[in-house]
Amino acid sequence: QVQLVESGGGLVQPGGSLRLSCAASGSIFSINAMAWYRQAPGKQRELVAAITTGSSTNYADSVKDRFTISRDNAKNTVYLQMNNLKPEDTAVYYCNADITRYSRRRSNYWGQGTQVTVSS
Repeated sequence: QVQLVESGGGLVQPGGSLRLSCAASGSIFSINAMAWYRQAPGKQRELVAAITTGSSTNYADSVKDRFTISRDNAKNTVYLQMNNLKPEDTAVYYCNADITRYSRRRSNYWGQGTQVTVSS
């Protein structure tokens, strides 16, 4: 089995910062692309940022220059550093990973989500 566990969410004031972490564990042979998505109440889930095995990144226009995605391949972990947070960043943030298991089966996995609330 493969599991993604997120941490680091919480309540922060506008202009503040948070760092999300997502650790993958289980029968993992390799991790390909990793990403963060978010879903606000009443809205569709949207891509926030993604990072490839070679650390190429892409971001949603709404978070460019404020958020930074990174990964530690030795720890099977992806991070999302969020700076200058705005109320519109309030959402449940989900980790996503494209993982090849030791069985060589390749699948897409989701974490359980972590709440980020930006409010004064």
